[in-house]
Amino acid sequence: MPEPEWFVSRGDNRHARVFCFPYAGGDPRTYLSWQPGLDADADIVAVCPPGKAHRAHEPLPPFDALAEKAAAAIAESARTDPRPIHLFGHSFGGLLAFEVARRLRDLPNLRHLVVSGISAPSLLPSRRVRDIAKLEGREFAEALAFFGQFPPEVVADEDVLALLLPGLKADFELAVGYRYRPAPPLEIGVSVLVGREDPHVGEAEVEPWHRECAAPPAHHRADGGHFYFDPDPAPVVDLLRSVAGADRHVEVI
Repeated sequence: MPEPEWFVSRGDNRHARVFCFPYAGGDPRTYLSWQPGLDADADIVAVCPPGKAHRAHEPLPPFDALAEKAAAAIAESARTDPRPIHLFGHSFGGLLAFEVARRLRDLPNLRHLVVSGISAPSLLPSRRVRDIAKLEGREFAEALAFFGQFPPEVVADEDVLALLLPGLKADFELAVGYRYRPAPPLEIGVSVLVGREDPHVGEAEVEPWHRECAAPPAHHRADGGHFYFDPDPAPVVDLLRSVAGADRHVEVI
């Protein structure tokens, strides 16, 4: 049986499953609020790595080990659930989803990877992320304003920062430990979605994604910055529904 602690879902056995990986400092369970927008096409499955949600007490493994464990949990779940699988991740979660997709390239029901707000893996970790990871406390929180991570009132609240920063700092250190390794391009479909005003991910950062894909990836832009889906997740939910729905309609025909 798969490790149940890896996944949380409110799905109802819809056509496909979309495994959603959290961004740095994010709670994967927030993705569950997107479920109504996917209609009957897919179940949202929140991926909960060590250090997140109900696993907050567990230490984070190194990046490669985290990708291996997440891939193994998804592969194990596929043994008893043959539905199509799609992977989604935003920012750091997009990088993790990409490395998981690499490890699942032989999984027959893996269909599509959707990455959001993330530069091509060959460019990571970025200099900005490396520099931010060196900071501590309020300086670290203030630097994250570049991404739109925290509003000013959160940065000003010492008690809130004390709760939020340890997990976020751990994720940044994990991202800094990432080392890209060339590998055969992914044979599945790949979509890249970025906010038009994202100060961290522009055209130069997105363009090299094509080297990771056997077929050219689909590029999408949404209004907004790095967290373009807050407060309206429609751009990414619509894309996920389109990806899962296209697969469903092909099978029906």
